[in-house]
Formats: sequence, C-alpha cells, structure tokens
Amino acid sequence: MGMELEMISPCNPIDPANDITGRKVSWWLDNAPVSSYSYVYSFLSDSYESSYSLHHLCGFFKQRSCFLDLVSKVHVCLHSYDMVHYGHSNQLRQAKAMGDYLVVGVHTDEEIAKHKGPPVFTQAERYKMIRATKWVDEIVEGAPYVTTLETLDKYNCDFCVHGDDITLTVDGKDTYDEVKRMGRYRECKRTQGVSTTDLVGRMLLLTKSHHSNVDNADYQLHKDNFGKGPKGHSPWTGVSQFLQTSQKIIQFASGKEPQPGDTIIYVAGAFDLFHIGHVDFLETVHKQAEKPYVIVGLHFDQEVNRYKGKNYPIMNIHERTLSVLACRYVSEVVIGAPYAVGKDLLDHFKVDLVCHGKTEVFSDTDGTDPYAEPKKRGIFRVLDSSNNLTTDVIVQRIIENRLQFEARNQKKEAKEMAVIEALKNKEDLQKTEAAITNN
Repeated sequence: MGMELEMISPCNPIDPANDITGRKVSWWLDNAPVSSYSYVYSFLSDSYESSYSLHHLCGFFKQRSCFLDLVSKVHVCLHSYDMVHYGHSNQLRQAKAMGDYLVVGVHTDEEIAKHKGPPVFTQAERYKMIRATKWVDEIVEGAPYVTTLETLDKYNCDFCVHGDDITLTVDGKDTYDEVKRMGRYRECKRTQGVSTTDLVGRMLLLTKSHHSNVDNADYQLHKDNFGKGPKGHSPWTGVSQFLQTSQKIIQFASGKEPQPGDTIIYVAGAFDLFHIGHVDFLETVHKQAEKPYVIVGLHFDQEVNRYKGKNYPIMNIHERTLSVLACRYVSEVVIGAPYAVGKDLLDHFKVDLVCHGKTEVFSDTDGTDPYAEPKKRGIFRVLDSSNNLTTDVIVQRIIENRLQFEARNQKKEAKEMAVIEALKNKEDLQKTEAAITNN
C-alpha cells in the first residue's frame, strides 16, 4: 500500500502510460493528505488512461469538504429554465467550460409566477429537463430567485454564471446584485436568435416562416409586436434570426465514435420543442443496452410538416439539432434523416436496434411502413416511457393561456426597458461630468 501511495504522489509524477486502477486511486484518496488531492485531480482530469471519471472524483472531493478549495471554479446557474431550448443549453455549456463542476439552480413554480408570470412547464418537469442536459453535474431544486452569497456558500460554489441579459425581481431589482458587488459573478454570451418569447409566438400565430423564409411579412409583424412593452424592444426579450454554424454543432456534439461492444440504437422523429416527453423516451432507449450508443435521426422541416401538418415543426431543423445534441442520452444526430429507416441507413451505421415510442407511426409518401426493414430484421422495438407529454400538448398549454403569456412578456420587457433607460441616463451623466472635468 505504501508503494502505491508513493507511485502517484506529487513527488513522483505519474507516467501516463502506467495503469492507474480505480482501486489504487480510491485507496490513495482515502489515505493521502488533503494537500495532495489537487495533484491527482489535475492529472486524472487530463488522463485518457484513467477509468476514474471527473464526476466520481468531484463527488469524492465534495464529501470530504475540500471540494471548494481543490476543484476551483465550481459554479451555479440559477434560472427558471421554462421551456428549455438550445439557448439555455448553450448557456450551460459555456458555464461548464468556466470550471470543473456545474451546479444548476432551478426555481419553483411559485417563484416564477411571482416574478415573471405563469411557467409553461411544472417544476418537476423542469428539474428533470435540466438533469438530462449533458453539461450539468448537479441541480438544486427550488433555488431562490435572488442569488446571494449565502446560496453560493451553501452549495460550495466559487461563483455564479448567467447570460449577458438581465434578470429582475418583481420590483425591478437585479437578482444578481449582491454577488456582482462581491466579485462572484461571471457572464456568458446569450445565444442570439432564440427565446421563449419567439417560440411562444410561433405557436400562437401558427406561422411556417421559421422553417425557411424569415422575411415573411406576417411573421415579421408578429415578431415586432409580440410581448412588446410600451417603450419599445428589450434586446434580451426581443427575438432575432438564429444562424446555424458548423462551430456551434461541434461545440454541442460529443465527438465520440462507437466503441467495440457498444449497442448502436437508432431512433427517428421530429423531436420538436424538445421536452421532458422526449427526455423520458430517450432515457428509456438508453436503458435498452449495457453500453448504448444512441443515434437520433431528425427529419427535415418539410417532412415533419407533411406528417404533422399545421405549422409544425415549431423549431426548424437547425434548432432541433442543437436541442437534441444537448441531451446526455444522445451520442449522435443524423441531420435530415430519411423518413423510411431503410437498408442503407441500417448498414451504414451498423444499427443493432431501432426503437419507437407509443406515438402514431405515419406512413411514408408511398403508403409504406417506414419501419418495414428493421421489423424484417427483427431489430424493431416499441417502448413505453410512461410519459404522455407531446409537442401538441405543450402547444395546447400555450394557446389556453395566451393572454397570460403575452402579459408576462409585456411585463418582463417593460422592466428591462426601464433598466436600460436608467443605465443610459447614468452613462450620459458620467460623460457630462467627465467633459466638465476635462474643461
């Protein structure tokens, strides 16, 4: 045992070619002085040879009350996370990149209703949705709406992270004021071109312009007026066009190839307004094998509209791609997958199992069963995730509460515009004072 301790001590740097087993690491962590933990953590976090995951190490350090000192930049994002979209996921991705362990605080329904208005999803749905986001290590249920130093200290967080928009209480105060003043606040970039306001607007107006042509006059008029406060647009609540880039896809993708022994599982669909119903289904899919590699085939907008009708999909193919890639149960996404799961697709990806939920399977354009080939091979499986939530149900929730949601956005934007006006006045005053001083 003493030799094992010496082998991986700071005085004897580890050769990455050596095998560091979980048994040795566990013994060492139990017996080594606390002052040496950071060395092992930094090595293992960069080592491809170690079977010890960051998640396990973070949990270990946290249990020993030295987590804050050794795994620096532990942080927390606090948010309502209502109608989670790829903008929220991108915020969490950026936050995780700032440190080692991401704790996410999610507000209760009561807190959201008090400060913002009625949420679309219940708190239980929102908690599970955030847990399924692959960059999240831990969530805090019922996090307070106003972030304080006490909150950060309670969960051993070095600092908190929020987007470069502003979050206000019901009386117009910055919810991050205290942590900003104490230097324990960090910002990440807001994702342009997506907002809950925009998604709700698409549902209410039943537009199709977001599929391809964003210059549609009716949709543009709606974007200009939905949730608009009396003093114009807030740059945070207002909507804009989302522009997909290859870099964004790379940032969201895991980049992991299937490994020997993996079970390749294929599922396909629209996965529109990616929600907890999708998460429960994908989690069920993930449990179908000991070493699953889950590939999600996403249909093009025109294909989805063919079998769903109305103005579906609510989110276009680029938006749906990022939403699905953010899920921890997904390994790969096929963008614009063929509707029929045929021989070429199955052979190309070496698919072992094809799964579908309990929702209706629509025929292909020629009237054939899109799952005929996997059924013939005996690799087709229908799964019941025990969650009946669908995109249609979400849209119905929005329609039934239209006036409340519009009022919520108007109220939110009015508060934001008041802050912008105050900041502008302060900036003008500072410029005037500086000019007087210089003269």
